Amino acid sequence: MTVLPEIAAENALPDDYRHFIEQVRSSEFAGEIDVSYSGRLIAATDNSVYQNLPQAVLYPLNQTDLVLLMKLAGQENNSSVQFSPRGGGTGTNGQSLTSGIVVDLSRHMNKVLEVNPKEGWVRVQAGVVKDQLNDILRPHGYFFSPDLSTSNRATLGGMINTDASGQGSLVYGKTSDHILGLKTVLLDGSVLDSAPVSLEQAETVARQDNRIARIYRQIIDTCVGEAESIREKFPPLNRFLTGYDLKHAYNAEEQKIDVSRIIAGSEGTLGFVSEARLNITPIPKHRVLVNVKYSNFQAALENSPFLVDAKATSVETVDSTVLNLARQDIIWKSVEPLLSDVEGQRMDGINMVEFTGLNQEEIDSKVNSLTQRLDKLIKSKDSKGVIGYQVCDDLPSIQLIYAMRKKSVGLLGATKGRRKPVAFAEDTAVPPEKLADFINEFRALLDANGLHYGMFGHADAGVLHVRPALDLCEPEDEVMLRQISDKVAELTQKYGGLMWGEHGKGYRSEYVPAFFGEHLYTELQKIKASFDSFNQLNPGKICTPLNTDAELISVDAVKRGFFDRQIPVATRDSYKNAMDCNGNGLCFNYDPKSAMCPSYKVTRDRRYSPKGRAGLLREWLRLTHNAGYNAAEKPEALGFAKRQLNRFTGKNDFSHEVKESMDKCLACKACTNQCPVSVDVPTFRARFYDHYYSKYARPLKDYLVKGIEKTAPIASKFPRLSNVLINNPLSRFVLKYGIGYVDTPLFSTPNLRTAWRRNGLIELTTEQVMSLTEDEKSKAVVIAQDPFTTFYEADLVLKLGLLIRNLGYTPVLLPFIGHGKAQHVKGFISDFEKTAEKVTEQLKPISDAGIPLIGPDSSTALIFRDEYRKASDGQLPEVNVMTVVEWLNTLNFDDINSFTTSHYGLLLHCTEQSFVPESAKQWQALFQNLGLKLDIVNVGCCGMAGTFGHEKQNQEDSQGLYQMGWQQAVQEYGSSGVLVTGFSCRSQIKRVEKKRVRHPLEIILQSLS
Repeated sequence: MTVLPEIAAENALPDDYRHFIEQVRSSEFAGEIDVSYSGRLIAATDNSVYQNLPQAVLYPLNQTDLVLLMKLAGQENNSSVQFSPRGGGTGTNGQSLTSGIVVDLSRHMNKVLEVNPKEGWVRVQAGVVKDQLNDILRPHGYFFSPDLSTSNRATLGGMINTDASGQGSLVYGKTSDHILGLKTVLLDGSVLDSAPVSLEQAETVARQDNRIARIYRQIIDTCVGEAESIREKFPPLNRFLTGYDLKHAYNAEEQKIDVSRIIAGSEGTLGFVSEARLNITPIPKHRVLVNVKYSNFQAALENSPFLVDAKATSVETVDSTVLNLARQDIIWKSVEPLLSDVEGQRMDGINMVEFTGLNQEEIDSKVNSLTQRLDKLIKSKDSKGVIGYQVCDDLPSIQLIYAMRKKSVGLLGATKGRRKPVAFAEDTAVPPEKLADFINEFRALLDANGLHYGMFGHADAGVLHVRPALDLCEPEDEVMLRQISDKVAELTQKYGGLMWGEHGKGYRSEYVPAFFGEHLYTELQKIKASFDSFNQLNPGKICTPLNTDAELISVDAVKRGFFDRQIPVATRDSYKNAMDCNGNGLCFNYDPKSAMCPSYKVTRDRRYSPKGRAGLLREWLRLTHNAGYNAAEKPEALGFAKRQLNRFTGKNDFSHEVKESMDKCLACKACTNQCPVSVDVPTFRARFYDHYYSKYARPLKDYLVKGIEKTAPIASKFPRLSNVLINNPLSRFVLKYGIGYVDTPLFSTPNLRTAWRRNGLIELTTEQVMSLTEDEKSKAVVIAQDPFTTFYEADLVLKLGLLIRNLGYTPVLLPFIGHGKAQHVKGFISDFEKTAEKVTEQLKPISDAGIPLIGPDSSTALIFRDEYRKASDGQLPEVNVMTVVEWLNTLNFDDINSFTTSHYGLLLHCTEQSFVPESAKQWQALFQNLGLKLDIVNVGCCGMAGTFGHEKQNQEDSQGLYQMGWQQAVQEYGSSGVLVTGFSCRSQIKRVEKKRVRHPLEIILQSLS
């Protein structure tokens, strides 16, 4: 094993880009400029198979910044500098990828500027996330209706640039159908305000002498002059042509020109959309979902016209592959009652048929008509594969079903094996009546190549997402991708459809000339040239400017697999929890109430997300391997003096950039379960730290955290003295500025052992527990200590003991010999594994004997289900340690009544939310049994997350996260009404609000006393 090498990243910019960046820096540009390798690497991928490293990433603050950038770009000496806009990075075809400069509009330009419910429109900046807009519109009774599975992270600018649509498009249409007007910054810095205008007005503008006039002249020439050719070329599909939409830019009947129709779907090849005015739709007052079940997926497809005839708002379909993956995912616990199996039948396909409207009677009539027809079909000799159905008429259930459907894309990434379903030819659109036949041929093509695949999509619109499983680390599979792409392009033309019905063209742009034909493709080139004659804006996408030698980008472009295959297979397997990231970007979920990912939410920096960290680690694995280092093996640490010296050398080591990203992780573990492919940042972060600190010196605070399990047992014996020593002005100063640690928690007074004994409770060793009589064992409940509640919240552990006793059981306290959470978080892998082995040896006999083991703190109790099972190469035996609510849930509370009628709000620790989301419902049921009302309050991370919130460098982020949701919840319920399951969460509230809040077990104890 060699010593971790210093790895240099690609930081040198070409002269023309370096010159442009210098101009931007010396200008009044108010946003951020990122030329770091890590920052560029994050923008090198999206949700596609491609990877293209940009020269820089710019984050404009506002439209003024965009105008400034485009003015500079339009100067003749900058004509070789190329740009691409970027929103949520959810594109499946590399639409925003470029080797030039990425202009990311999502970080700052994300404001809803104006809502006009009276007239039914909204004005937004391009970086607003779709779900964010709908959350703001909901109180007004409206929503922005074009839907897509990535709605919690996709931006409206991205939706406009790809003319996105999804579920319900038969009724709600595509994004372009809702555009009232756009502001687009052009290459010379001028701002084009586009909206439908009369042909006469358009001709007046066209007679002027400027860039906007030139654009209008060309659009009139093409869309009016070639109207007949355009009508003949493209069929009247629901998923009509995306970018440039020649067909709808000219309305012959009304004699109007709408340049917005050309810009919508243009993928940033014409200008930068900075702002949009959009129409909005009244929220349906009533919704009903009929989940129709099939014996096979082909039956589901063939039955879809039958369902469309029912005049549904949408018909969504999911195949057996996606269903089976959902069954293995955490989400299935929620949806299983809504999609229960039919006795004696195997459900291998579903259609989700939704009815929406303002009139309940009308919906009921439609639903009754459909269910009667389904009942008749099921009872007939030829049921057409229909085996049953379930009706959901409550909003939470409907939302759960759609949450599973929206997770389909990510779930496919969880397919076992090296081949994973990938997106490259998966949004074909054909007439709905031809969909089943089209898919039959599509499946035959994939079957002939021996490929597995998953399918889901919009049966009503004739759009199905087909994702063949390929391993693009294998050159042979990359060749197969090209072959299948070509054949799918031919197949869609055969059925009168389009290859890009929903997700834009991107790297599939090479097929554009064939679809448009030579004559109309030339018209596209003329339009491109009127906007961008030097091919600076997202070059190679959709078309090239006329009279240039520029080429379209190809599906053969460099893919992520090219880089990943440079990493040895053994290393890839060893870091599977990073390598499996497929770019779906669920970790960019804008919603502050979602657990994943707090560090991204508070910083808006994609490097500080699971996807970002996985991407950086993959590159680190590649670069270190190319330098002769094997990161799959345990590192060889340098001596203390050498590691100290290295702190002052190696300033350009890419490892530093990776570490900076890892340092922002709160180790909340939300990604481990909420990411559909289970990217596990805390686990691979710990391993990275182990390697990094084999070369570089660790900060003192890491040793302080690591040693807490040895120092706290000693200090807690003299809690008052210890508190004086750590909580005086001098100590606080030294801890903050010398070590980087703030707000050190105080030791409990009295300590746990003293309080435990005073209340007549017993302490036993493992051997003593095992020597109990069978009757004594049947009543014993053993508390597995953690360092946080034991030493800093002894009163809570005591109350747990008293609760156990009041319920007729014998609480037993085991000696504290360690836990290991802090060691793992800081990457002391060897120390953690020794601790895990020692604790497992202590708890295993008790667990095997069936004696309940309870962890007082939910997040630390869950370490036995995650970190311990991965420790020592997965060789440790399993130990069953329950959370408090899991144990309480095994008891019968039917005969127990509370003497109070209080109302509480429950806030779960984010790790508990991710690993055992059913905990909230279990607490709620327990309280209900006791006659108490408990609200489940959805919040994200509190910002403490163990040691994260105590580190000086993290104070701004820690406070910012608390203010996102926790602060409001605590203020709403008050310190006496809010109940919190996590030790670190209670510590954060105590620090910020200067008030103690309770664990829900304390209320149950109080109710029973």
